[in-house]
Amino acid sequence: MQILKSSSIFSTSHFPNFPIKPRSFILLLYYSSSSSSSSSSSSSSTSVSNSPLLNYLVKNLDFTETQALSIANRYPNVKSFEKAQAVANFFRNLGFSNAQIAASLRNAPQILFANVETKLRPKIKFFQDLGLVGPHLGKFLSRNSVLLACSLDKKLIPSFQIVKKVLGNNDNKDLIKVFNRSNGFIARDCILKLSRNIGYLESCGIVGSQLSRLLKRQPRIFRMRESALRDLVSRVLDMGFSTDSRMLVYAIHTMNCLSEQTFKKKWELLKSFGFSENERVDMFRKAPGLLRTSEEKMKLGIEFFTNVAKFDKNVLASRPRLLMNSLEHRVIPRYRVLQIIKTKKLLKKEPSFLNILDYTENEFLKFISRFTDNVEELLIAYKAHLLHTSEEEEETC
Repeated sequence: MQILKSSSIFSTSHFPNFPIKPRSFILLLYYSSSSSSSSSSSSSSTSVSNSPLLNYLVKNLDFTETQALSIANRYPNVKSFEKAQAVANFFRNLGFSNAQIAASLRNAPQILFANVETKLRPKIKFFQDLGLVGPHLGKFLSRNSVLLACSLDKKLIPSFQIVKKVLGNNDNKDLIKVFNRSNGFIARDCILKLSRNIGYLESCGIVGSQLSRLLKRQPRIFRMRESALRDLVSRVLDMGFSTDSRMLVYAIHTMNCLSEQTFKKKWELLKSFGFSENERVDMFRKAPGLLRTSEEKMKLGIEFFTNVAKFDKNVLASRPRLLMNSLEHRVIPRYRVLQIIKTKKLLKKEPSFLNILDYTENEFLKFISRFTDNVEELLIAYKAHLLHTSEEEEETC
């Protein structure tokens, strides 16, 4: 202690604003060190109920110790790894990488001890028949391996048939995409819930391609409690949508994406720019996806169209999809081209910026090509701007 006391390290001059006296500070270090050692000792002695399984997972299947620990403690009585080895070899023969095997087993540990021939192979064939072969099979199942833990006849086949019927085509790509986004369709009572929710949405007039579109974009809606789904649809109808409106499905998508707080903030943002309640409702009816854009993008869009392009806000109220265009990739580059055309008086009658924005990419490039003597300058003005920007996501959900 004398050595520590005389050491300049603990001189009060080194801690002019430190409220703890040097001796107290030394005691604090001591107790902190003791506590740390105790904690470390406790951590290192974490009980493992099945050390052989933990070691097997780490050494043979590329699990981290933390990942392996949760499974080892879940199956304390497993002593033989014959089934586990058979499962791992089965996946390897299918072309799964070690990382995909580990991911599959982490997401559904129970399949580690499943019978390959009676439990896994029939389900794998089911997915192969859907078109999941080669690397696509490993990629899909490593994310959705819980599907392999479900009954083929009681859950997998029925749920896939229901979804396929809604999608209404023979292309299984959409079917796979839906389950890739929501494999929860097969959990517990979700098959019954799925059927009921489909029936309810159809009763609201959402049928055919509209129902299919909603399922592809928002499969989680079909997993909702029926009471929650009814409340969601009711809120949309209260916004003035009718059940025969083709925009109803987009409005449901948007309302399900946004929390009440987020919706209110964007609603208030539009109000701050002078849009009345009726104008906002009308904008939402015409372009429900508008409220899925970020607040920043909405704000910048309104400011550009009103302050730079000199649009009356009534134009935005009647054509709200203008605010969903990418400023960086569509609006500003085309505006710059139009300004050059106007400045050089390349046309007797100035083209409408609104019409210019409606052009497809090919149509716009064809429009530029008309100005043979200035086409290079116009293309540089159009493309150079794009090279220095990255496209912004139009939707937050």
